[in-house]
Amino acid sequence: MNQTKTQNILKRLPNKPGVYSFYNSDKELIYVGKAASLKNRVKSYFQGRKSPRPIEEMIHEVANIKWEETDSALEAVILEAIIIKKHLPKYNILGRDDKSWNYIAITRDEFPKVATIRQHELNQLEKSVIKQKYSHLFGPFPGLNTLAAMKILRRLFKFSTCSPGQKRPCFHYQLKQCLGVCVGEISKKEYQQKVIRPLVIFLQGKKKSLIKKLEKEMKEKSKLENFEEARRLRDQIFNLKKIHDVALLNKSFVEIENMKPQIKNIRIEGYDISNFGETGKVGSMVVFDQESAIKSEYRKFKIKTVAGQSDVGCLAEVIDRRLRHDDWPLPYLFLIDGGKPQVNKVKKILEKNVLAIPIVGIAKGKERKKNEFFIVNAGLEKEEWIRNNFNLLIRVRDEAHRFAIKYQKQLRNLNGAKI
Repeated sequence: MNQTKTQNILKRLPNKPGVYSFYNSDKELIYVGKAASLKNRVKSYFQGRKSPRPIEEMIHEVANIKWEETDSALEAVILEAIIIKKHLPKYNILGRDDKSWNYIAITRDEFPKVATIRQHELNQLEKSVIKQKYSHLFGPFPGLNTLAAMKILRRLFKFSTCSPGQKRPCFHYQLKQCLGVCVGEISKKEYQQKVIRPLVIFLQGKKKSLIKKLEKEMKEKSKLENFEEARRLRDQIFNLKKIHDVALLNKSFVEIENMKPQIKNIRIEGYDISNFGETGKVGSMVVFDQESAIKSEYRKFKIKTVAGQSDVGCLAEVIDRRLRHDDWPLPYLFLIDGGKPQVNKVKKILEKNVLAIPIVGIAKGKERKKNEFFIVNAGLEKEEWIRNNFNLLIRVRDEAHRFAIKYQKQLRNLNGAKI
């Protein structure tokens, strides 16, 4: 593909999740990949970095690039799997590593379980055994972070990991992530209808039709005054429309693609709240990469909904308002000027929005001489990165504090002592 055509395509690519497809001069699909950002992912193929041998050969063959946007990284994972299974692009197969190719399976149990299984494990089973054990098998999902994926799917569809007839409710039932298989609150037929069928439709890549189906059911339940079930469906629809999680694309996927993220591109968002009496409440958001502040992306918030002085309540409003901006890229981590109460509040908000992004709180003490760290939502790799970058995170915390104070002073100067 000539340079002019390449540049024209790269300019048109959106900074959104999706799937990209590479075609050769014979219009044959030779490779398909998923991305949290189509623009960044495809662009990196043409930046002259050394790639594994199969990828280098593939780039020389590429004559055209097509793509399809999705609403989330999870849906990009699902769409990629559907295309691979249908077309078997040669460079996907050449780059295949059984250890990183995963499937999502639904068992034939009385109350079906949802499980993950690796390609090499499937290879050891007879086809008749697979058919007898599983009702559905979705994939392969190359390099999928299965732990993150299952966590999101459980929140969306509340499939059970427990067994009927247990003496005590299961852990997920207490978190309202299980519809009550353990305590006999749901029948086999209801479980199929409310949990398994919607999950299957979603994993088939048919989210839009699933949402329409659920919306129709919600209206029917409302007419019948079954308001509890209508609310459950309403919440499920909302969560399906708000899926955001780039953590699904794990390290092995990135290495296979030769797309290991450049450290400089890590986005850190730092937040602080500044109070001046009951009415003078403001919040700040600062943005850093690995090296320095990105001041063009700073944001100010004047608190609108919190009565009295509550740093936690003000922070909740700021994070809620921030997450409504789909036009702002999600960060590598949220950095909070505060301790356990603030971190736990932000965690609940992210869970409500089906997000699994690390949160780091830094408690400073009354004289701002204390730096006690609180870390949640971070896996081993991200926690290691966080612990290796404490000094950077303290800089972000201090800058968020400075920016919040500056904004508050600006408002006080404009309006006198009352803001």
